Amino acid sequence: MGLKLMKDIFIWPLRLVLFVTIGLLIAACAQSPSKPDQLGQASVPELPECVPPTANEPLVGNWLNKRQEKGVTGELRTLFTLKADGSMLFTEQLKRPRQPSQGINETGCWQRQGQTLVLYTHTSNGVRVDLDDPIYTNRYQVLSVTDNDLNVRSEQGKELRAERTTPGYRLPF
Repeated sequence: MGLKLMKDIFIWPLRLVLFVTIGLLIAACAQSPSKPDQLGQASVPELPECVPPTANEPLVGNWLNKRQEKGVTGELRTLFTLKADGSMLFTEQLKRPRQPSQGINETGCWQRQGQTLVLYTHTSNGVRVDLDDPIYTNRYQVLSVTDNDLNVRSEQGKELRAERTTPGYRLPF
């Protein structure tokens, strides 16, 4: 009987510590979650506002380029949507026979800097991008622009000849 009494005296404090610890854990989990800035996490930076181009900027509009490239089966289509508020949509799509189209859809802002069209991507396929990553800033040398035609050269030296399409035009998938 003395051994049982000693065992009970040892176990009760351990049980008490265990129950108090479990109670504290449950209480901690039941608290409302903190806001990210309260936890010391960096908040997501706001997207920069687009700057409208000058009045009567000839680059404003929808521009469609269709081309074949060596080593690629199918037709590559690129649609630049350059809006008067300075925002842009950029869609590039690979259309292959008897297969669904594959592509990329980007949104952001655009500017004309002299003879250079600069596209600043903010989202790619619906996901925000790292604005500091230079891959999301693309520059095209404007070779010529008329009411119906746009001719630009990419940073990689690819020349793209695009035709103006109707407002609201989207690439079919």
